[in-house]
Amino acid sequence: MSCCVVYPLLFLLFSCVCMSEVQQQEHRNKTENTEHLDVEESDAALTSAEFQDEQLRKKEYKVAFSATLGPVGNYGPFNTEVTLAYQDVFVNEGRAYNPATGIFTAPVKGVYFFMISGNTISSKSMGLRLMKNGQQMISIFNQASGNRHETASNSISLTLEQGDHVYVRLWKDTWVFDNVNDHTSFNGHLLFSI
Repeated sequence: MSCCVVYPLLFLLFSCVCMSEVQQQEHRNKTENTEHLDVEESDAALTSAEFQDEQLRKKEYKVAFSATLGPVGNYGPFNTEVTLAYQDVFVNEGRAYNPATGIFTAPVKGVYFFMISGNTISSKSMGLRLMKNGQQMISIFNQASGNRHETASNSISLTLEQGDHVYVRLWKDTWVFDNVNDHTSFNGHLLFSI
């Protein structure tokens, strides 16, 4: 074969090999760019979801109530437990407490703080239970021991789901006392939402 034929063939072969390498490098670059964009888009989507979650967490819920039985005098005893409706309301921020029923309904999932106090003329026993969805959480009790005014209180922090109910029950065959001095109270507030 003459040199005139071999050199152009070698040149053509060399050009094809070089073109192939260039095309492969371009393909690698495109793949890397696409992967990089996919990662960036994924990060952007994650950042957006995290941002939305953070915004929900930052939303400030104002929930607080404080109420007493008011000037009822002696309330009870009854032959069955009753839910106390604390109708003398001092604050009801967020309107989560219903004074007609005595039931607090959690407007948002979170950790809440509750306190109950009761006063009695101790010629009869006093027993109160703080309930969450029908289950006792804490109680206060005062044994009959004479004829004087006595007070008891208790408090608790609870994790509540949205819609959970918290209320106070007067024990069967016990009584509680309140007057214009507001001795018997039910209080609660949201510590933080979760």
